Amino acid sequence: MKEFLSKLRKDYNLMSLSETDCGSNPIFLLEKWLGEAANAGQSEPNAMTLSTVDASGFPSSRIVLLRDLSNLGLVFYTNYTSEKAKQLDQNDKAALNFFWVEMERQIRVQGRVHKLSKVESDAYFQSRPRLNQLTAWASPQSSSIPDRAHLEALLKATEEKFANTDVIPTPPFWGGYRLEPVCMEFWQGRPGRLHDRIRFVKEGNTWEKERLAP
Repeated sequence: MKEFLSKLRKDYNLMSLSETDCGSNPIFLLEKWLGEAANAGQSEPNAMTLSTVDASGFPSSRIVLLRDLSNLGLVFYTNYTSEKAKQLDQNDKAALNFFWVEMERQIRVQGRVHKLSKVESDAYFQSRPRLNQLTAWASPQSSSIPDRAHLEALLKATEEKFANTDVIPTPPFWGGYRLEPVCMEFWQGRPGRLHDRIRFVKEGNTWEKERLAP
């Protein structure tokens, strides 16, 4: 395995990234790259790795989906009793990472996270497919369960509970978070691992830009 892994190589030759390319607002650049990733055929271009830290200092990472993006920050949704939510209750600092292999691009984001208002969470919940709404109610996310049959039984009971309900309400334990970025790094793969890295750091209400060595 060591020999196999050591021989895996991919050189990056598609594009370059200059300070001029980046503009002055990293949110606008993230929007642009998201669109280009989607047009390039990237599967789920809004998928991002969310990293949080537990009370003992151990980091945890998992994939979540970006559901809104503005100058206010990046939005995702989850169960408020999940592992990630418990860790965010203890430490509101988190990191996000996008990787679009077709575009040879990566974006790293750091910031503080806070819950969305109930109005915002309700609006998004009502846009979800009915099955997704039901599973949000049924699944005790991150809790230990005996087997798959137990989970399916929970879903069946939830389907029966809401069988005559046209509009399923948002679970009180489910909603959104917004990460307000303070640091965003844009990475463009280049030949020979001499990659382009441009980092934005927020100072007050403005973004300062700098180039990093690969």
